[in-house]
Amino acid sequence: MNYHNVKFEASYGLLKQLPPSDKPELVFAGRSNVGKSSLINKLFNQKQLARVSSVPGKTATINFFTLEGLRFADLPGYGYAKVAKTEKERWAKLMEGYFASERDIALVFSLIDMRHPPTADDIQMINFLIDNEFPFVVVCTKSDKLSKRQQAERLQALQTELPYGDEITIIPFSAKTGDGVEQIKAIIEEMNEE
Repeated sequence: MNYHNVKFEASYGLLKQLPPSDKPELVFAGRSNVGKSSLINKLFNQKQLARVSSVPGKTATINFFTLEGLRFADLPGYGYAKVAKTEKERWAKLMEGYFASERDIALVFSLIDMRHPPTADDIQMINFLIDNEFPFVVVCTKSDKLSKRQQAERLQALQTELPYGDEITIIPFSAKTGDGVEQIKAIIEEMNEE
């Protein structure tokens, strides 16, 4: 796959705006400021494809990108406390509606900050994916902030911190160093061959 050929498709803030699901979708989900946009930019080797912000809760829409018969969905971050209740409700409806509508969700990349144990929201997301039988991979972001020993300790801890942690594919990732990007691309290419 030529990752440079990715195209920004559109952003949608309301469920009713979403286009029909006409190709397999790879979804990026995680709490606010976990690094979803940074991961997307690193994956496609572009600095501004997905807007990165130091302010949590900046992505308030579902952003779609397309590449070679696949659609990539960058979901709004969950769990950020400092947004208005009405905005939180809109996000929740958008997120729940996205997963509940008849979309061709091929894989979910569930992002977790590697430096800390998963939050209650992270665990809720993983349980939701398991309960609804969505295929998913956990991507542990910001791995460059930890030493190799700390990374190994966190990966070990995740085996028990996450539901079915010992059965989940977990990829340490750094937007800064590129660690993990080849593993993620290999998974995407496998999806594209199916």
